[in-house]
Amino acid sequence: MPHTKHRRKEDALSLRVDPALKAEFMAATETENKPVAEVLRNFMRSYVQRAKRKRFTAEARRQSQLVASSADESEVMNWIRDVSG
Repeated sequence: MPHTKHRRKEDALSLRVDPALKAEFMAATETENKPVAEVLRNFMRSYVQRAKRKRFTAEARRQSQLVASSADESEVMNWIRDVSG
């Protein structure tokens, strides 16, 4: 059987945290019987999803303003009707 290198699935992340905040966070995760790493990964996923939605919304707004500024009202209404299906 050929030898293959094992790749780590995840990287480590180091950060500085106020000791009081860390203690409260650790106590909260312990109370909920959840691993600290799992909770942090969930926070990170949520943050990334919010950032993606913000970027999408900003781009949609930019494109809408571009369409609105470059066309007369009837063209905009036709475009809205076309994209609305």
